[in-house]
Amino acid sequence: MFNYKTLDNTSIEIIHKAFIDAFSDYQVKIEMPIWKFEQMLLRRGYVPEMSIGAFVNETLIGFVMNGCRILNGKLAVYDLGTGVVRQYRRQGVIDNILADIKDLIKEKNVKEYVLEVIKSNQSAVNLYKKQNFEIQRELECFRINRSQYNFIINHKVEHTNKIDLNQLVQFWDFNPSWQNSIDSVNAISDSFLYSIVRFSDTIVGYGIIDKKTGDIPQIAVDRNFRCRGIATSLISDLVKNTESQNISILNIDGQMKSMQDFLVKLGFKNFITQYEMILCL
Repeated sequence: MFNYKTLDNTSIEIIHKAFIDAFSDYQVKIEMPIWKFEQMLLRRGYVPEMSIGAFVNETLIGFVMNGCRILNGKLAVYDLGTGVVRQYRRQGVIDNILADIKDLIKEKNVKEYVLEVIKSNQSAVNLYKKQNFEIQRELECFRINRSQYNFIINHKVEHTNKIDLNQLVQFWDFNPSWQNSIDSVNAISDSFLYSIVRFSDTIVGYGIIDKKTGDIPQIAVDRNFRCRGIATSLISDLVKNTESQNISILNIDGQMKSMQDFLVKLGFKNFITQYEMILCL
């Protein structure tokens, strides 16, 4: 009944339609016009030759879209979107796709397969555990409506076209998830606004926001300059300079309680928890 094949000969428009159909009843509302869908694919490193779809009479009814990059010195694949349209669920479509993908990526010497899944989506968590994925960490997701944000800027914030993020990783308390990584930011660098705070001409804090969607993939402050209002000033500047009314900071490491408390203090709401899961090949 189902025909499985890679997505290298399937147009973005067809994949987008299947994506919208598959996520129409998702527990987190997804707004994904095609420009945003294309941006997501580019940002996360989409590789159609490593992605597989399920077809019925040439109609795409299920898919696993993957990106591929070097992660921690190893060739890794990332599941950037998995779905099945409602009428074809519970028929083993994703199990079959994942089995094919594992064979495919092993041939290409991929060492790790990474994905994120909503913690409360127990059926999906169980599916991935059955495929031998293991939970690595919890990731917390926050958001706020711009109208509810209280702007506080205590430091001079500058804008720049681009930052060499590799020079600022020492500011991090945790490694960003795939979609917030340096590679992901650099893949669509023109989509972002980069805000920085300097002391004596040295960058001591920075933040990044998508100018259209309001997504903040990274914000960090030098440990020696914390508790001075720098992060608050940066977030206020970022929120002020995006077109979006909805501001999101996704995939904060669950162990980073101080950052979570900081965001809650600013008015952000923790709206979902995800697992980051990895399959070692």
